[in-house]
Amino acid sequence: MEPLIGEMTAPADVVRETDTAGFAEDVIQASQEVPVIVDFWAPWCGPCKTLGPALEKAVKQAGGAVRMVKVNVDENQQLAAQLRVQSIPAVFAFKNGQPVDGFVGALPESQIKSFVQRLTGDSGPSPIEQALEQARQAAEAGDAEMAMNIYGQVLRADPQNAVAIGGLAQGLVALGNLAEAREMIDGLEPAMQGEAAVQSARAALELAEQAGDAGDAAELLARIERDPADYEARMELSTALMAQNRREEAVDQLLEIIRRDRQWNEEAARKQLLTLFDAWGPTDELTVASRRRLSSMLFS
Repeated sequence: MEPLIGEMTAPADVVRETDTAGFAEDVIQASQEVPVIVDFWAPWCGPCKTLGPALEKAVKQAGGAVRMVKVNVDENQQLAAQLRVQSIPAVFAFKNGQPVDGFVGALPESQIKSFVQRLTGDSGPSPIEQALEQARQAAEAGDAEMAMNIYGQVLRADPQNAVAIGGLAQGLVALGNLAEAREMIDGLEPAMQGEAAVQSARAALELAEQAGDAGDAAELLARIERDPADYEARMELSTALMAQNRREEAVDQLLEIIRRDRQWNEEAARKQLLTLFDAWGPTDELTVASRRRLSSMLFS
């Protein structure tokens, strides 16, 4: 398919290093064309190691609408003194040759994103965010290959984008490539495995693996009709229903177990419900409705 937004890549020099001699050209002159963010850092600065990569990520996602210049204060002490940098990380934003904004210390990713958006005057979604939304819609429509193609474009621009990584793994699960999905997820760094999108993909993988062992739904239903307290059959029936994408019916079976005996098998039904919620995501309509039903049942 055609690239969604150009080639989904920022200009090669969107992030660069400079020094006292190059500051005028790399910052003052360059900011006449696009805003330039200056990051004063040092190798020994702990917060700099967190802020720097997050700032680079936000700048690259802007697709060239803003640039970033890094200045090592240990090697450029005179320049740092001229700009009255007293502690690091210190960040300045330049437009038309003049400093217009800035902050000191590490910020959460959401505030970094807002900082960049203020400079570009862009209050709407970034190109990558637009692509992620299109991928999500494709996945919801059942077009896993289209979704994976878009997620792949995002990862070429932003290799550490957790939403795209999780979405790609979800696509593998949807296409039945469970071994490949397992290898992909298990091979991620621990920090990436903790991301919500990756956890959602892992939950979807676990459900798909369970579905491979699902019994016959009709036989399981017959067992339940003979003995409504056959909770093992209800658990297996929920798995079988999920394999058929009969999500609401699968939830009903788990909630019925909880209604009858919430402690059965060390709360297995509740734990399975939470796995479903993780796989579907917190904003899914059935997740929201089922959480409400579960809370009502547990706290009534």
